[in-house]
Amino acid sequence: MTPDKRWPSDWVRAVLPTCILQAVAGSEAYGYQIIQALKAAGFDGLSGGTLYPALNRLETDGFVSSEWRQGDAGPGKKFYSLTPKGRQRLEESARDWNRFSALIKDLLEEKKAH
Repeated sequence: MTPDKRWPSDWVRAVLPTCILQAVAGSEAYGYQIIQALKAAGFDGLSGGTLYPALNRLETDGFVSSEWRQGDAGPGKKFYSLTPKGRQRLEESARDWNRFSALIKDLLEEKKAH
């Protein structure tokens, strides 16, 4: 993917929750760290206005938990971490996404063959 490639917003909205769960699966992170991890993975153009509502929904649904921590030389930060329910959701979503993307890939390759 080229560095300036932006994915269609409906595609991003569809996979963003799963990608956020993956971003916090290894260790807790605050919003800016999550954005940077997702940008490094190819989600160019991702902003706090997209990330934070998704994080709030994930927290409301019990998939992530958060904790405010005072900053050393600035404002505090809200750190997010995966809950056991979130880890299960991530595993299910990853499995389902892999099956779904394989189905789409097969369908598109079938179309090219005709």
